[in-house]
Amino acid sequence: MKYEIILYWSEEDNAYIAEMPELAGCMADGPTAADALHCIEQIAQEWIETAQELGRPIPKPKGRLRYA
Repeated sequence: MKYEIILYWSEEDNAYIAEMPELAGCMADGPTAADALHCIEQIAQEWIETAQELGRPIPKPKGRLRYA
């Protein structure tokens, strides 16, 4: 996947959280950073497959997002 992934530790969830901001709502968690990254790849693939089945647009990866 060429989508940007944001990875961080959540004290509230006591887990690492991985997000793909370009795919709305695409998030995963895990007890380790590696687990969260592995899960987000699977979730993103399912997100894309579901969007295709529903005829929804799939955003093209923009790579690293830029913030002001």
